[in-house]
Amino acid sequence: MSDIAVRPATVGDAEAIARLHVAAWRDTYRALAPVEAFRKLDEAHRFGRWTAMLSAPNPQQAVLLATRRDRLVGIGAAGAPCEAAFGDRGEIKSLYVDPDSKRQGIGRRLLAALAEHLARRHYRGAALGVVAGNEAAIGFYQSLGGRVAGHYTDPGPIWRSDNIVLLWDDLMPLIHPAPKRPSSQTEDR
Repeated sequence: MSDIAVRPATVGDAEAIARLHVAAWRDTYRALAPVEAFRKLDEAHRFGRWTAMLSAPNPQQAVLLATRRDRLVGIGAAGAPCEAAFGDRGEIKSLYVDPDSKRQGIGRRLLAALAEHLARRHYRGAALGVVAGNEAAIGFYQSLGGRVAGHYTDPGPIWRSDNIVLLWDDLMPLIHPAPKRPSSQTEDR
C-alpha cells in the first residue's frame, strides 16, 4: 500500500475521474440499476458533473484521488450531510475504486483521508448511503465499524434507489482502522 498516494482532485482531473467513476459504477451496479441509468450516466454526464464540482470548490467538501504510479485507482468525496437520516454527521458522498484494483486497501486509505477531512471540519461522526443490494460495499463499511441505521430513497438524476444508511459515531476508527487481518488459507496436500 505504500505505493498509493492520496491527493486532492483538481478540475484538470475531471476526465480521468469521470472515466473511473463510470467503470466502477457500472461494475458495482450492473445487477442493481436500470438500463436507462447505464445509458444516461455515461462519461460525458459524469465529466460535466465532476467539472462543475471541481470548478467551484467548496471548503466544506473534499474530493480526493488515490493514485498508483500516477494512475488513478480511486476517488472519494466527503462533506456536509445532504440527508436528514445522517443527522449531524459528515457525509461520505462517494467512494469508488477501479474494478481492477479492488481489495488492495485503496478504499480503506481513501475512507481514512475523507474521515480526516470531516474531523478537520469538526464532525464527530460520519454517515453514508449504500444502494440496497450492494452487499460488497455494505460488508466493507460494516468491517470498518459502520452500523446500519435505516433507509432513505435517493431521487438521483435518473434512478430512484433505495439506500441503506450506515453510521459511525466516532471518526477515529475510520482515521486509524485496525490492520486488516490476512485470511486463513489451507494448503492442498
